[in-house]
Amino acid sequence: MRQPDIIRLEMEHMRDAAMLRRLALWARLPWLSDVHTPEEDKDYWRTQLLPRRTILGAILDHRLVGVIAYGENEIEQLYVLPDFQAKGIGTLLLQRAQEDMDEITLWTFQRNATARRFYERHGFVAQKETDGARNEEREPDVLYHWRRLP
Repeated sequence: MRQPDIIRLEMEHMRDAAMLRRLALWARLPWLSDVHTPEEDKDYWRTQLLPRRTILGAILDHRLVGVIAYGENEIEQLYVLPDFQAKGIGTLLLQRAQEDMDEITLWTFQRNATARRFYERHGFVAQKETDGARNEEREPDVLYHWRRLP
């Protein structure tokens, strides 16, 4: 597979980014509660993420296949469509965030073993696990941390 183009996403991409997140998340975590409508997801990407985060997309053949939203030492979203996972796209997106930040935190669900292995393979260390009482899905999660080595 050839390398995707990594571009900065703008307002016109937010619907596709929100839909990509839904498709990737529910394909890998079908037990997870669906707490928002697709329209609410799109509004969140437009009104909350876009104004305060860097949002990059991986484009292959004019199709958005991966997305990352990050800033202020945090990755808030990182998703790759299921058919494009394990092909280096998530790594490319993650590396862009690591180039821009010296330290990163992120949350993932404890039962998301694939994501946990991915982050640990890229130098992230689990720092704290919770029972999920403070996230919308009420799903136990884990906080990961990465710091650039001197």
